Amino acid sequence: MSGRSADRSSTVDTGLTLLGAAIAAVLVLPIGWLAIDAAGLGWTAVELAIESRTTAVLVRSIALVAVVTGASIVLGVALALLTVQGDLPFSRFWTILCALPLAVPSYLGAFAFVSAFGPNGALADLLAPVGISSLPSVYGFAGAAFVLTLYTYPYVFLTTRASLLSLDGTLVEAGQTLNSGRWEALKRVTIPQILPGIAAGSLLVALYTLADFGTPNIMRVEVFTQFIYAQYNAFARDYAAVLSLQLLGVTAVILAIESRIGADESGAYESGGNRGAVDLDLGAWQYPALLVPVAVFGLAILVPIGIFGMWLTQGGPGYEAGQVAFAWEYAWNSANLALLAAAASVVVALPIAMASARTDSRLAALADRASYVGYATPGIVLAIALLSFGLDLLPALADLTGVDVVGLFYKTIPMLVFAYVVRFMPQAIGSIRTSTLQVDRELVEAAQTLGRSRLSAFRSVTLPLILPGVAAGAALVFLTTMKELPATLMLRPLGFDTLVTYIWTVQEAGFYGQAAVPALILVVVSGLSMAVILSQETGDSS
Repeated sequence: MSGRSADRSSTVDTGLTLLGAAIAAVLVLPIGWLAIDAAGLGWTAVELAIESRTTAVLVRSIALVAVVTGASIVLGVALALLTVQGDLPFSRFWTILCALPLAVPSYLGAFAFVSAFGPNGALADLLAPVGISSLPSVYGFAGAAFVLTLYTYPYVFLTTRASLLSLDGTLVEAGQTLNSGRWEALKRVTIPQILPGIAAGSLLVALYTLADFGTPNIMRVEVFTQFIYAQYNAFARDYAAVLSLQLLGVTAVILAIESRIGADESGAYESGGNRGAVDLDLGAWQYPALLVPVAVFGLAILVPIGIFGMWLTQGGPGYEAGQVAFAWEYAWNSANLALLAAAASVVVALPIAMASARTDSRLAALADRASYVGYATPGIVLAIALLSFGLDLLPALADLTGVDVVGLFYKTIPMLVFAYVVRFMPQAIGSIRTSTLQVDRELVEAAQTLGRSRLSAFRSVTLPLILPGVAAGAALVFLTTMKELPATLMLRPLGFDTLVTYIWTVQEAGFYGQAAVPALILVVVSGLSMAVILSQETGDSS
C-alpha cells in the first residue's frame, strides 16, 4: 500500500475512533447524571444510604444474588458435566431441554408459578377434593430464589458446556493415571480448567438477579429494584438516585470479582485434541441421572406452558376478560420498538466495533469498554437516570432554544429507544467486532487500489463480509428488547402499551387469563434467541 493510501487509512481509522468515543460518551452520560443528583443531597445522601431500611434491602438483594448464583452454579455445572462428559443417552436432546428455560422470561415464570402453586392456584384446586386445603407459600425470598435459579442457571450451563467442549480430554486422563480417581480428577483437573466458563455464566446470573424487577415483585420480596421504583414513584427522586448508585456499586463489585477470576485462570482455555472426551461413566446412575434434566424441564417449561394454556380456556374469577382486553396493537408496538432498537444499535455499534477491531488505540478500546456500562446497568437504574437527566436539562434547553424539547423527548418513543440502545448495544458490538476481525484487510486495500473510495470499498467488500455478524447482533438486540420490563414500564409514553407492560398490568389486576396470548407470544419470540445460541455451538458430536 502506498504512503498516501496508508495516510488516508490512518486518517479514516482515527476518525472512526473519535466517532466511536463520542458515541460511547453520549451513551454513558445519563448514567453519570445520577451522581450529580445524589451529590445535590450532600451529607444527607450518606445518611440515606446507611439508614436501616436501605441497609436491610441491600443485604437482602445481595443475599438473593448469592443464593441464586450459587444454586445456578451447582445446577448448571452438574447438567453441563452430564451432557458433555457423562454417558447419557441422547445427550444432544437433553442439552436442548436444559437450555430452553432461557426462552421464558423469569417474570413470566414467576407469574405461572404463583398461578400454579399459590394459595388459590391450580394445584390447590386439584388437591382440595382429597382434603388438602392449604399448601406451603411460594411467596417470599425462597420462592424468588427458586424461580430465578430455574430461569437463570442456563447461563452457567451454556458457558460451562462451551468450556468442557474445548477441554483437552487427555488432561483428565493424565490426571487419572497419576493415582487420581475419577472424582479427584474432576476436582483437581476439570473444574480448574473450566473455571473461567463457570465465572462467565455466574456473572450473567448475578447481574440478571441483581437487576431483575418483575420476579421479586411477583414473589413479594422487597429488593433494591422494587425499592428504587417505589421511592421514585413517591417523588423521592434524589433518594432513588442514591439507591441507584448503590446498586451500580454492587454491580461494579460483581464485575470486579468475575474479572479477577478470569485473570487468574487466563490460560485455562488452552487445549489440544480429544475435546470434550467422555469421562464420567455413570453406570447404574445413568437413567436416574436423567431425572435431573426431566425435572428441570418440567418445572421451567411444562408448568408455564400448561398454565398459559389453562389461562386460554379457564373460566371463573381471575380468568374473565376484565377491563383490560388484549389488543394485537400491543404486539405490534413491541415488535416496532424492538426493530427500531435493533436498527439504531447496529448504526451506533458499527463505528465503535470497527474502530476496536481495526486499531490498537487506547481510545478505541476505552470506547468499546465504556459501551458495556449500559449493559451492566440494571434497566430500572437506566430509566431513572434518563428521567432525571431529562427533568434537569430538557426544560433549560427548551428555555434556551424556544423549542419544546421536553415534549419531543421526555417519555417518548425516542427516549425509550435510546434506553434500549444504551442497554443492549454491546450485544451488537461484540458480534460486529468479531466479524470485522475476520475480514482480510488486503481485500479492502485491493479494492482501493482499483480506484474505489473508502466508502465504496466498505459497501462492496467489508459490509457483505460482516453482514452475518450485523444480522446476528441486530437479532439479539431485537429479542432482548422484546422482553425488557422495567425500562419499558417507566419510559413508555402515556397510554402506550407493549406485550410486557400489558402482561404487567393484568398481573397486578389479577386478570390472569388475559396474559395467556401475550405470554405465549413472548415465549415463542424468546425461543428464537435460543435457536441463535444453540446454532452457534460447535464441536458437539453427541
